[in-house]
Amino acid sequence: MLVLLIAHAVAALGAPTLVRLMGRRAFWVLALVPASAAAWALTHTRAVMRGEGPVEVIEWIPGLDLALAFELDTLSWFMALIVGAIGSVVLIYCSSYFSATAGGLGRFGGVLVAFAGAMLGLVVADDMLLMFIFWELTTVFSYLLIGHYADRKASRRAAMQAIVITTGGGLAMLVGVIILGDAAGTYRLSELLADPPSGTAVTVAAVLVLVGAVTKSALIPLHFWLPAAMAAPTPVSAYLHAAAMVKAGVYLVARFAPGFADLAAWRAIVITLGLGSLLLGGYRALRQNDLKLVLAFGTVSQLGFLVFLVGLGTQAAALAGLAMIGAHALFKAALFLVVGVVDSATGTRDLRRLSGVGRAMPVTAVAAGLATASMIGLPPFAGYVAKEAALEALWHDGGTGAGVTVLVAMVVGSALTVAYGLRFWFGAFGPAARGVVPLPEPDDGVWPPLQVSRPSLLLVGPAATLALLGLAAALVPHFGEDLLGPHAAAYPGDPGHLTLWGGVGPALLLTLVVLTAGGLLFWQRARVEGWQYHIRVGADADRIYRRMMRRLDDFAADVTGLTQRGSLPFYLGTILLVLVALEAGSLLSDPPEIGAWRLWDTPVQALAGLLTAGAAVLAARARRRLKAIILASVCGYGMAALFLLHGAPDLALTQVLVETVTLVVLVLVLRRLPPYFSVRPLAASRWVRLAIGLAVGLVVGAMAVLAPAARVHEPVSVDFPEEAYVYGGGRNEVNVTLV
Repeated sequence: MLVLLIAHAVAALGAPTLVRLMGRRAFWVLALVPASAAAWALTHTRAVMRGEGPVEVIEWIPGLDLALAFELDTLSWFMALIVGAIGSVVLIYCSSYFSATAGGLGRFGGVLVAFAGAMLGLVVADDMLLMFIFWELTTVFSYLLIGHYADRKASRRAAMQAIVITTGGGLAMLVGVIILGDAAGTYRLSELLADPPSGTAVTVAAVLVLVGAVTKSALIPLHFWLPAAMAAPTPVSAYLHAAAMVKAGVYLVARFAPGFADLAAWRAIVITLGLGSLLLGGYRALRQNDLKLVLAFGTVSQLGFLVFLVGLGTQAAALAGLAMIGAHALFKAALFLVVGVVDSATGTRDLRRLSGVGRAMPVTAVAAGLATASMIGLPPFAGYVAKEAALEALWHDGGTGAGVTVLVAMVVGSALTVAYGLRFWFGAFGPAARGVVPLPEPDDGVWPPLQVSRPSLLLVGPAATLALLGLAAALVPHFGEDLLGPHAAAYPGDPGHLTLWGGVGPALLLTLVVLTAGGLLFWQRARVEGWQYHIRVGADADRIYRRMMRRLDDFAADVTGLTQRGSLPFYLGTILLVLVALEAGSLLSDPPEIGAWRLWDTPVQALAGLLTAGAAVLAARARRRLKAIILASVCGYGMAALFLLHGAPDLALTQVLVETVTLVVLVLVLRRLPPYFSVRPLAASRWVRLAIGLAVGLVVGAMAVLAPAARVHEPVSVDFPEEAYVYGGGRNEVNVTLV
């Protein structure tokens, strides 16, 4: 596994050179790298089914119990297959999608391969800290991919929005991972899930892990970054937002659910946010006119459905969720690629302009039809098999009021999926739509006739391949059940089944209800769109986010203007006030006992101390530069006298020499400066500075007096004489310590 990750890194670094030498054909070579990961996963299929998948452990930092630990089990095998296979298909698609003169292709190809490698590392990592590193790498690479068109404001804004949201979730996830590792005594995922810890801290940690999953998989209320990310090139949308990045959150939930799905907080979050995203995403998709945005909000809806299924905590729902992960990766990636084909052939994605495209592009229309059929759950496609399994699982768990509510929400969400799926296909390949929101007029007042160019086979082929795979997978459902069953078996409850025909039963009847209701919604789409246009929700998540970021920028500017004033006295005063607050708070909250005071060893020390303190006070009051420097030097000579009286003549001599040299240098410098610091009257702020100085003196003096009495261990200084002689070879412990 480590070799595959290194191969991705090498290919990513070499991509710019490869593109410079081969042009767009370099994407074919780059596609071999993720394809090799998928092929490697296929070669271990039998071993994974037997529960004997490969394990690699390389010690990284033994002292911190950190290791490069990788394991290929059922879930990681399935995700590695998706990441590798669809990644290679998307890279092949790139060879025809971009023009030969497009700029930045080398960087784009390198980042896309690097992202594929980070996703592969994420799904095969068996160490939670290592998994987090790959998690953050996917965040960084997705930022670069979303912002590929750096000259476009929408791309820059979308990239920044995505990295802010997902990085915030990643930080929460890191805290949760650390708490879990500390509670379990290990950071190995396999060991943690084999014997999960319990307690309040573990519940908090599980919720923090879910926060990371929610941000990555674009669930409500943090879903808005995904539609904005449609500013990225179509291959990025097809890979990151259908099969890879957004699936990372679903993978995280599926990975941790066997150990923590029984927590009440876990179930509440998964059910509420999962079904809420299913409904809101489907509702918003119905009013979009951009084909990409229809799919984007549909993806939000489907991701909520996936998180709900794999995180619910039952064996049947988990099996249906895994099957839906695969089906969704196939049909959604295919549909995004189809959007790229349509956009390339017509120059628009607006379904209000598209008309008659299906007749001009029959192969593309058929490929889109196959993928759409799988998405809305028509037989005999993979989406139908997975959705039937989900309905069957929820029907058997629907004996309670909550169970009925969940089942109804899924049926409504699935009906919305049917409606926006039909809206997508007929909008792209049927007659031009006439919506409530009219098509904006162009600058010259008239839209030119739609010109449809014939797309190349290499552009249509990847989408058609993925759509056909969605059909082929549904024809062997029992094989899929054998492959995915081992992971689902880690959940409690009755096992589920994947079947193309389960007979006439509740699941089939619910499917008919879903298809009928979705068809009616599409038939009455003009009326539904009118309702949506006139009934708008006041609180828009994207608008709230933008407002919060503006307020944050304003707050940062205000704080910076207040604190970074270019005033050294202000900076020093702030530091000293913090010192006083912390030290005084410590003394007042837990005052130590006052021990015996020893004021001096000899009264001469008191005289030297008074001389030093008096010189310091006079130096602070001096307005002439020369006077202040001489008094400051008197303070230094007073310290030298204290060193001498305390039995450190060499240290005193050093202090005298340093003080003398400093005094000479400063006197020479003063020759070129005005004699007075300022001719202005003394400012009223001097009383504030005086108060700060007195407070610092009192607090530091109190700490010096009370700290020795609060000592609970023997000081290390008692060992200095012996250590200085044994290890330093000298009897002067001060010199030895300094040297």
